[in-house]
Amino acid sequence: MKLEYLMEYSGRIQSPVGEVGVGPFGKREIYTVAYGSFEGPRLKGKLLPGGGDAALVDTDGVLRLDLRLTFQTDDGAHIYLQGNGVWRSDPTRPSKPEGEPAKYGDMYIMATPRFETGDERYKWLNEIVCVGEGKMNAVAEEGFMADISWRVYAVVND
Repeated sequence: MKLEYLMEYSGRIQSPVGEVGVGPFGKREIYTVAYGSFEGPRLKGKLLPGGGDAALVDTDGVLRLDLRLTFQTDDGAHIYLQGNGVWRSDPTRPSKPEGEPAKYGDMYIMATPRFETGDERYKWLNEIVCVGEGKMNAVAEEGFMADISWRVYAVVND
């Protein structure tokens, strides 16, 4: 098998909606994506508001991602993304200097997004397995905390 580039998507994350608190599975934190965009060889459009991440923070500080987003393509199709992943610090990687933009690989931010659509033009998304790698940059804008970006790859036969 090999990985084939599918798209990159980016979104502006609002300040946390709040913490559900520590429950039986860890500390739940809710983040909402206000807006964003995506583009790849066969896809292009915007992220619709309202989706986000209901992250679960375990006792080691590892975030268990629960991503749920809706994309709208430039030609009007709606595509739902649901994904799970892991976000953890990597003590073997040096810290980046303050103010320097994040690069993919600076942190361990990985997910397995799954797509759903009923639009005939994009039904091929329903039939592929994907993996994604993320990066995050803090923003200094009232009501927002960060810009998150993901590169997504389809797993294909070699």
